[in-house]
Amino acid sequence: MPDAHSQHITISINASDISVVPGVTVAAAIAMAGNIVTRRAVGGAARAPLCGMGVCQECRVTIDGNPHQLSCQTLCVDGMHVVTASEAAI
Repeated sequence: MPDAHSQHITISINASDISVVPGVTVAAAIAMAGNIVTRRAVGGAARAPLCGMGVCQECRVTIDGNPHQLSCQTLCVDGMHVVTASEAAI
């Protein structure tokens, strides 16, 4: 039987597919995709995950059409669609 971590799932980040192992957070997948910007401040400054535990809320993204989801607290699910601030205002 194959190890669960040897199997990959595919998620879409800003309309680009990325393959990750199960158990990876959306914030980690965003970083692996080469993008650390998750949202923009009111003044337009780029923001990225800071605390890694959902307190700062700098990691907010849109997941499957639901805005303001905490990417550092959300595990990737096969077929998930993620949109960061580089693609949409959140």
